[in-house]
Amino acid sequence: MSTERSSPRYSSIDLWEAEDIAESIVESQFAALAAVHAVRKEIAAAVVAMRTRLQDRGRLIYVGAGTSGRLAVQDGAELAPTFGWPGDRLVLLVAGGERALLRSVEGAEDDAEQGLRLIEQHAVTSQDVLIAVAASGTTRFTLGCLREAKFRGALTLGIANNQASPILQDADHPIFLDTGSEPIAGSTRLKAGTAQKVALNTLSTSLMILLGKVHQGLMVDVQAANEKLQKRSEAMLMQLTGVNRDDARDALSQAHGNVKVAVMVLNGCDLESAKQMLRDSNNHLGIALQRLGDQRYQS
Repeated sequence: MSTERSSPRYSSIDLWEAEDIAESIVESQFAALAAVHAVRKEIAAAVVAMRTRLQDRGRLIYVGAGTSGRLAVQDGAELAPTFGWPGDRLVLLVAGGERALLRSVEGAEDDAEQGLRLIEQHAVTSQDVLIAVAASGTTRFTLGCLREAKFRGALTLGIANNQASPILQDADHPIFLDTGSEPIAGSTRLKAGTAQKVALNTLSTSLMILLGKVHQGLMVDVQAANEKLQKRSEAMLMQLTGVNRDDARDALSQAHGNVKVAVMVLNGCDLESAKQMLRDSNNHLGIALQRLGDQRYQS
């Protein structure tokens, strides 16, 4: 596997000065970004397929082990506070369970049967989307999850850093991140991990944009779970409607913290009409505002 090979470029890295070591590690990260850029079309195609499954229902399932699992879980966990993704439509599966997020759980990644059982336990169906991440592309736990989910009709994405590996061969949408050998042979928390993080960011953020969770570059489905996010919601509302902070705060209160509903209210809708127009627009604020404007023009 290319991620396991030693690189002549770094064969004497342990003899280098600290500044040279740091420079070489940073330099290697550019290769990780280039690997993601090379598969941007594959990522875009996967996002379009994901939107079809997740437009109205279905769950987003992240699967991985070790570093790949932690990166996958991190990406999924941030969808709720950033984009308001429902908790009941998110499944995070990492080999070894939650304790593996903080420390290595020996042997967990080799348990394909555990992966299969977890997919059964979560009753995965054809409405769901599963993203499987593994640098090697051969991790048994991750592969077990992917194969069982695909058997049940779920849309499957495979992200791996070794070409023609089983995860890429079995996934509906394979995403090969060609990061090659690492500065430290086999340490896939380096280039491979960076590429996985960027690919996951690109996938999930693009998906959320297509699902209407971003308007004019703003995260309008943010969940204001703390004071900082509350102020961010108010600032977004002020920017989108031109009202002052007090009016923004009042509108958010009426809308129970929902920025989109508050925008519609400040554009003259009553609360129930605002909610209905958003539902009719697949929760896309821009479409709802356009329809509201069309109604007024026609009247």
